[in-house]
Amino acid sequence: MNKLEILSFVDHTLLKQEATWDDIKIICDDAIKYNTASVCIPESFVKRAKEYVGDKMKICTVIGFPNGYSTTEVKVFETENAIQNGADEIDMVINIGMLKERKFDDVLCEINAIKNACKGKLLKVIIETCLLTDEEKIKMCEIVSKSNADFIKTSTGFSKSGATFEDIELFSKHMVKEKGIKAAGGISSFDDAEKFINLGATRLGTSRLVKIIKELGEDIE
Repeated sequence: MNKLEILSFVDHTLLKQEATWDDIKIICDDAIKYNTASVCIPESFVKRAKEYVGDKMKICTVIGFPNGYSTTEVKVFETENAIQNGADEIDMVINIGMLKERKFDDVLCEINAIKNACKGKLLKVIIETCLLTDEEKIKMCEIVSKSNADFIKTSTGFSKSGATFEDIELFSKHMVKEKGIKAAGGISSFDDAEKFINLGATRLGTSRLVKIIKELGEDIE
């Protein structure tokens, strides 16, 4: 795959706490220039970003981020507000404690409640793989496969580690084929990005790939 093809899988991401509107405008401009799949930004910037990019780029935002332990009602409100403000895609964080308590029906119900609030927009489910056992990861593959969500996603990028090749291989074995797989967190090279795609990832959450292109000054067209 060439770099332009790889970038088409990328949710170009800026979720740092110190992000400013000027920073958000830059990544929106870069996402449009390099034709990424979306730009993934904090919820507080969604309305301005949507007004800024119009139909030129999809706006993704995060819900229950990064810890996932807001109540379902709060996550649903966040989602409804984000959709009203123009979000095209939602990346939600599961309640990890709920999963570890084996309250699997509650995890599923929360995912479906948030998907309902998405009003037809894409929902990606962040499970924070670095905090889970393989058994728990497989169980989340089953739950997300059963749910109305559209993607399973590895990581927030704010915990102990991000995406691994092993986790994407595991997802590929246990997710239904109709659902997408997003690798996120720590993807720092085009070679790694291509390997994630070859292993089954259909989206990549990263900011580094666009930075690499800009630093090299490469013409990728």
